[in-house]
Amino acid sequence: MSFYASLGHLVFGTRLRRLSEYFLMEVNKIYEQEGIPFDASWFPVFYILSKGQPMPMIDIADQLEISHSAVSQMVTNLRKRGLVKTDSCNDDRRRQLVAFTPEGETLLKRVQPIWKAITEAMEEMADEHKHSKLILTAIAELEQSVQETPLADRIKQKI
Repeated sequence: MSFYASLGHLVFGTRLRRLSEYFLMEVNKIYEQEGIPFDASWFPVFYILSKGQPMPMIDIADQLEISHSAVSQMVTNLRKRGLVKTDSCNDDRRRQLVAFTPEGETLLKRVQPIWKAITEAMEEMADEHKHSKLILTAIAELEQSVQETPLADRIKQKI
């Protein structure tokens, strides 16, 4: 048994982070091998914009459940690369609308087949072991549990 597996819940977050980093590295490897200048960290913004644009930056933050500041940093990075543009909302100049540039639209068309292949490969991998099929449900349940009672509160009760 590996060191991490032997520690069970004590290193649960570490194991999730390692697995996440592995998946992102592998996906980025595919983009690189396919000659697509895309980074997996851009996926959330690209995906949301692919469903409807222009979109207010605050709406992106709400959907991703991250801070407006974090979205602003991602959008700034994508804007510097010429993949998105921002404009002020007509009804509220403080709100920024985000949309793809023509270069961003072209890149979106190139990455969408990769997204489909990722989904198929992940589903195939989940089908290889009976418990793997339950991983997304289990993660959703854990997310719900920590929303109801934060982990720090639970730990504090045990001290």
